Amino acid sequence: MSRPASGGKVRMTPGQASRARLLEAVLNLSRVHREHEKYYASAPLETAVRLHRHNRMLLALADRWTAVDPSNRQAISPFEGADDLNSDAAIQLDGVLFLEGEGRPAELSLVVAELRVLAQSSSDTGDWLATAMNASWEMTGALLEIDALADVLGERHRIICNDWLAAGMNTLMGHLLSRAADLLDRIDFAPAAVRGDLAGARVVPRRLYSAAELVARAADLCGESAALVHDNERRWRLFQARVEEVARGASAP
Repeated sequence: MSRPASGGKVRMTPGQASRARLLEAVLNLSRVHREHEKYYASAPLETAVRLHRHNRMLLALADRWTAVDPSNRQAISPFEGADDLNSDAAIQLDGVLFLEGEGRPAELSLVVAELRVLAQSSSDTGDWLATAMNASWEMTGALLEIDALADVLGERHRIICNDWLAAGMNTLMGHLLSRAADLLDRIDFAPAAVRGDLAGARVVPRRLYSAAELVARAADLCGESAALVHDNERRWRLFQARVEEVARGASAP
């Protein structure tokens, strides 16, 4: 038993103090990461919508360029639209408009730049989350000795598993989007170059189909990642409530 200290207060044993500090840390982690995950349960869905829009734009161009006969019309103004290359869907989705006197549309350059930014962000998120889950797994092992948490340890480990899976998805998304951008950067989008390809082997639309496939898979992974994190909400609530209850008991005389 712990012995009363001066003033009638009860002093914690070293073991009790250590357990109280552990519960305090676990409660802090539960509280802040539960709130943080509310963002990551929805933000990836917004990213998925943007990626699906880019996917449909690339498919629209690929479909158009697979079937169209390249034009040899001489334009008077460099700002005339390249009717054989333009797709109404691509213009409406991402503003991608081919003009006779210009090269790659500025909007298409923005799409490629966004893919690279999202690729780097996804890779960074995946690396950070994998490291965090490895640390969380090790720290959760210390809770195995606390009998009062026995029935919620499954919830805590499931949270870690979900986040670890989401980490891998983010890493894969980074690879997919980076490779899609690489594919698009290999295409010369100047109207003359595209028409030359369409008059020959039509490699460009095939590259567009491949880039669209990679972007689509990355978009799907965004949604799956968000679903995994969303699945944690009830588990966090149950686990946090139990830790608060046990922490109150650990700090009581």
